[in-house]
Amino acid sequence: MEAASLSRIGLAGLAVMGQNLALNIAEKGFPISVYNRTTSKVDETLDRAHTEGQLPLTGHYTPRDFVLSIQKPRSVIILVKAGAPVDQTIAALAAHMEPGDTIIDGGNEWYENTERRMVEASEKGLLYLGMGVSGGEEGARNGPSMMPGGSYEAYSNIKEIVEKVAAQVEDGPCVTYIGEGGSGNFVKMVHNGIEYGDMQLISEAYDVLKNVGGLSNDELAEIFDEWNKGELESFLIEITADIFKVKDEHGDGELVDKILDKTGMKGTGKWTVQQAAELSVAAPTIAASLDCRFLSGLKDERVAAAEVLAAAGMKEEVGTIRSGIDKKRLIDDVRQALYASKICSYAQGMNLLRAKSVEKNWNLNFGELARIWKGGCIIRAVFLDRIKKAYQRNPNLASLVVDPDFAKEMVQRQAAWRRVVGLAVSAGISTPGMCASLSYFDTYRRARLPANLVQAQRDLFGAHTYERVDRAGSFHTEWTKLARKNA
Repeated sequence: MEAASLSRIGLAGLAVMGQNLALNIAEKGFPISVYNRTTSKVDETLDRAHTEGQLPLTGHYTPRDFVLSIQKPRSVIILVKAGAPVDQTIAALAAHMEPGDTIIDGGNEWYENTERRMVEASEKGLLYLGMGVSGGEEGARNGPSMMPGGSYEAYSNIKEIVEKVAAQVEDGPCVTYIGEGGSGNFVKMVHNGIEYGDMQLISEAYDVLKNVGGLSNDELAEIFDEWNKGELESFLIEITADIFKVKDEHGDGELVDKILDKTGMKGTGKWTVQQAAELSVAAPTIAASLDCRFLSGLKDERVAAAEVLAAAGMKEEVGTIRSGIDKKRLIDDVRQALYASKICSYAQGMNLLRAKSVEKNWNLNFGELARIWKGGCIIRAVFLDRIKKAYQRNPNLASLVVDPDFAKEMVQRQAAWRRVVGLAVSAGISTPGMCASLSYFDTYRRARLPANLVQAQRDLFGAHTYERVDRAGSFHTEWTKLARKNA
């Protein structure tokens, strides 16, 4: 084979994401080799490359042929299931690769696995990137947001390709070199945690509007369409409007009402909450969204609980509250509550990234992260541009909540936010995400908290000592003895 006919890059793992990303790369003018252990997937991808415009894509049926079809220094993207399949694929390909070649894992991998593989790869002289890819099937085919971390040299080898393949926004392609080690995977994990929070908050807005406001699916579609023209403009708001419009083909009404209320999950949200706990970073909105997914899974228990509590005299408050509702005001209040809650959720995600960046010395650029999330990814939203600018104004911003622009917005929206949460509480509708965001805001903005009492308790039962506000040093008090003496 002559050097001229070699592919510019390779991709192994041709499930839907892999196929779509390969076709995207080919369409941008980069000849690509593809490989999959199940050969039918290779044929399927070749067929698509043919029908979608004679794209420069070649299929290979053995790891050796695949690797040798790529020009040096070779770059190979793998898109297989996280965990053991990644290690097996690396072993199969690395056997035919040479020092200076690069492996790029595009899956949702736990960042420490990526860091282990980097070490193993470097022992063979291979470069390694762990690259988060967001945007689902659609993004992979037409322009995802990509978060590559690891070897900078490896990134330079594929920079030209990923910059063309990524979603394009007015300030550049939605890809950037994230940082050392497993930073790309970690950033993608937190992105997914923020996504959990966003989806939960939107579902709560829906719950309040539907059950307290009494809105129909048609009205909801209209409202979300309207919201998508303003400050909430985002992929998730846009698709939510679409969901309300779809009729049920097996019966009357809309499909959304026929869907079982049990949420699935792949694990990145759980990892985010675990990492927040490990790093002592409060992420209550993301944690609340995870708890809600757990509770949604207990469908049978919830159905039984509803019956038991009704028998015990539990009354539905929704009807009585709904009768006195001003719909227009409620819709506007919910919009503001959703926006303020979102700011808190993104603040939590960014603070988690900052804590990890400090721990691992990654030097993450938060403004740049907000920028590459503006297109291609699931949490893409207009207000990410504002987050980008907040970090450009102050790279050491302690929290988005105290950025002067966002602070103003939180203050302006808090009355509406409190009305929505109060209304939901009195109607017996759970809004754990909005409540968690509001509690976070109310705790963070208070100069003094009741933690002084907790410290006194810890000192009483465990002699943990405490500090004082009026003098330096650590103190311990014989609380019980003094209390009894004074009694």
